Amino acid sequence: MEQLKSRIEAVLFTTAKALTAKEIGEILGYETETVEEALLDLIMDYASKNGALEIDDENGYILQVKEEHMDIVEKLCPVELKPAVLRTLSVIALKEPIRQTALKNMRGSNAYEHVQELVEKGLVSKIKDKNGRSYNLKTTPKFAEYFKLKGDTKALAKMLDIEKRIEDGPES
Repeated sequence: MEQLKSRIEAVLFTTAKALTAKEIGEILGYETETVEEALLDLIMDYASKNGALEIDDENGYILQVKEEHMDIVEKLCPVELKPAVLRTLSVIALKEPIRQTALKNMRGSNAYEHVQELVEKGLVSKIKDKNGRSYNLKTTPKFAEYFKLKGDTKALAKMLDIEKRIEDGPES
């Protein structure tokens, strides 16, 4: 049983997505029931260690960092952004500084949630504008560091525009 638990642990460590007991069994060549029994033991082992890792079994089985340690992970690992949030970030970067109301008009009402996520991840700053009715949004140094940008985003915008014109062909 200990060897099976170690092998399951290796599978969970290696994969980036939650796996079912059946999938783990197929990978390792064991019956689903045997894998489920070993998984239960492994979950209990992790729970009793009081360490930073746990096996979550909500939507399959996955080895993950416990919630109370996620601040460390976020400092050390790249930020993962959903495509819609990434598109919102692109608009901010290319049009900065941009008023949040203008961004909402371009990206829709979900832009508010996207901005909140980007602010929490430290990629965008949000400062009240002069009249106090909206916010001005700008990218942060963490944004430039994350995307390995040198120089300002205006230069990037010009470069992207030039590349777009090249791809589109000469203007007629």
